[in-house]
Amino acid sequence: MVTPVAQRREFASCHRSVHVKTVKMNVRIDPSSLSFNMWKEIPVPFYLSIYFFDIVNPDAILLGEKPQVQERGPYVYREFRHKSNITFNDNDTVSFLEYRSFQFQPDKSHGLESDYIVMPNILVLAAAMMMENKPMSLKLIMTLAFSTLGERAFMNRTVGEIMWGYEDPLIHLINKYLPNMFPFKGKFGLFAELNNSDSGLFTVFTGVKDFSRIHLVDKWNGLSKVNFWHSDQCNMINGTSGQMWAPFMTPETSLEFYSPEACRSMTLIYKESGTFEGIPTYRFVAPSTLFANGSVYPPNQGFCPCLDSGIQNISTCRFNAPLFLSHPHFYNADPMLAEAVLGLHPNQEEHSLFLDVHPVTGIPMNCSVKLQLSLYIKAIKGIGQTAKIQPVVLPLVWFEESGAMEGEPLQTFYTQLVLMPSVLHYAQYVLLALGCVLLLIPIIHQIRSQEKCYLFWNSSKKGSKNKEAIQAYSESLMTSAPKGTVLQEARL
Repeated sequence: MVTPVAQRREFASCHRSVHVKTVKMNVRIDPSSLSFNMWKEIPVPFYLSIYFFDIVNPDAILLGEKPQVQERGPYVYREFRHKSNITFNDNDTVSFLEYRSFQFQPDKSHGLESDYIVMPNILVLAAAMMMENKPMSLKLIMTLAFSTLGERAFMNRTVGEIMWGYEDPLIHLINKYLPNMFPFKGKFGLFAELNNSDSGLFTVFTGVKDFSRIHLVDKWNGLSKVNFWHSDQCNMINGTSGQMWAPFMTPETSLEFYSPEACRSMTLIYKESGTFEGIPTYRFVAPSTLFANGSVYPPNQGFCPCLDSGIQNISTCRFNAPLFLSHPHFYNADPMLAEAVLGLHPNQEEHSLFLDVHPVTGIPMNCSVKLQLSLYIKAIKGIGQTAKIQPVVLPLVWFEESGAMEGEPLQTFYTQLVLMPSVLHYAQYVLLALGCVLLLIPIIHQIRSQEKCYLFWNSSKKGSKNKEAIQAYSESLMTSAPKGTVLQEARL
């Protein structure tokens, strides 16, 4: 006989098997899967929030004083993403281009695109840094060219121009005499390359034939590894494309993804479990070593030459301009970086990043990725526009990409991948209880049958004794009593 415990174990095992199979079918990159349309046209409303560091004392900086900045923003843009050129390959991979476009949201912003911001003139200061080891004669020619074109170390431009580009005669001059120095041929803007463009050709594994490699990047722009950095480990393309991860996560799981904007793979680590709109999640955050320099974290040595720990030199993938990537306000970096600029106030609540992921499916529910772009500036002898600028890593902007699942996609996800598995989970206990009842019914019936038999036998036995007594009494009445005997009451 199958015991209730064994029955429960068998049902639970069957339930887990069905649940795992259901999840695998629904998260793989296949037109028949539940998450395919979510992967193809991300339904989550993404927003790009930009915060500018407005220079308060540009003239004082030229005299060698400490920079002072004032944070302006956020200037919020609705981010639209869609995949095109989706091609399924024979080796269990799919290739695609993902395009992005941005639309300004005045109602969510603290300011307008017409606002003016005082910023470092990246073209001038970057070109000056790249000329540092060039002959003095060439530096003097560049100084004369800057003066002729009216170029200065700092500029006052609108948010829209800084974001999406502005015409600058310096670009045409540099392209003419120093070709291939800058990739820009027309307008120059910090985010001009992102709007209405793709992030490169990704080829990722679908998980249809080999589920263990689901969502992992096979190639980016046809490359298995990049060549921006100085070690094989740093050049590796690891993890996913940053949209979905393998399901069935544990607290030991880490999130790896390749970021074309950072030109490198990044890893986030588990922090805590929680819920989002009733859906269980794991929160992943950046480790303290993400932007650590090589002396603090040796595996990052390949990203050097480095300055203070907590900022990553991305000049090798950004036309050799001295640009650095970090957390906003130099959060989680060497305190000297924030102390070198007045107006910075790093704190975990405002400046750390996180991803909340449903651990069973590997699909993000809520995310907030925050990064800062900074420019290393200093006086370059022979280039008068740099005057007496003291060496400093000066923040330009920090930005947040955020998104949370909502509306009908959230309801569908909750119903199909959270509610139904829960119903099946509790159904095992209901079926177990029902099974126990069905097992007990014949046992109870058998016990009651035995009790009836016993009662009938017992009552039959008692009836026989009474019958004998009655018969004896009757016989006694028919027999005459001996003389001298007193008749007594018969008691049955």
